[in-house]
Order: sequence, then structure tokens, then C-alpha cells
Amino acid sequence: MAAVEYTTSPQLYGSPLPKQWSLPPSRIRFGDVVVVAFLVAQCLDGIFTYVGVTTFGNGIEANPLIAALMIHLGHGIALLVAKAIAAGLGIALHLRGVHAAVAVLVVFYVATAVLPWIAILFFQV
Repeated sequence: MAAVEYTTSPQLYGSPLPKQWSLPPSRIRFGDVVVVAFLVAQCLDGIFTYVGVTTFGNGIEANPLIAALMIHLGHGIALLVAKAIAAGLGIALHLRGVHAAVAVLVVFYVATAVLPWIAILFFQV
């Protein structure tokens, strides 16, 4: 039986560095498809929100944080900032391998943002 050798953990300025919890996740086609769908949903939500707000005014935006940002920064810049943050966080989840959460977010965004905007903008509901 071979002897198991334990090494001391690497240190930085006298403090031990934390151990890595897991290896980076391997590439999964499901995760790639889901993150692309998430980014498409973010783009559609941003475009539809911009069209809706410029057509109907700020009062139609249901998210009070986005509405406040639009008042202070303007419609385009506020939506670009909000969607860039959302896209970055979605990509971060994808890179960590949390594909199920990204898939749930895609369903959530399509159901609560994209489809309502389609109903308002195209079917005048």
C-alpha cells in the first residue's frame, strides 16, 4: 500500500489559501443552449421595454428599480445597464455550471416579461 502524502496548503502572506471546492464544470450542450436562450430573453425584454416605455410612458414599466433608473439615466442607458448586469450574472451562473437555475430564469423572463410585452405591443391587450 502506497503512503499517502499530505502537503500543507499554499499560503499567501501567512494566511492559508482556501481549497478549491470543485473542478470547473465540463461543457454541457444543455447549459450552452440555456445561456443563449437567457441572453435572447434579456435582449427581447430590453427591446420590448424600450419600445413600450417610449410609446406609453414610464408608467407602464412594472419594475420600480428600472423605472427609477430610467427617470435618472434615460430609457436607453438604464435598460443597457440593467440588461448588461443581468446578462453578466446569467453568464456567471453558466460558468459555474448552475444550468438549472439559468433555465428557470429563462422560463421566468419569458413568462413575466417577454410574453406580456408581446401581448401589449402587438395585440394591444
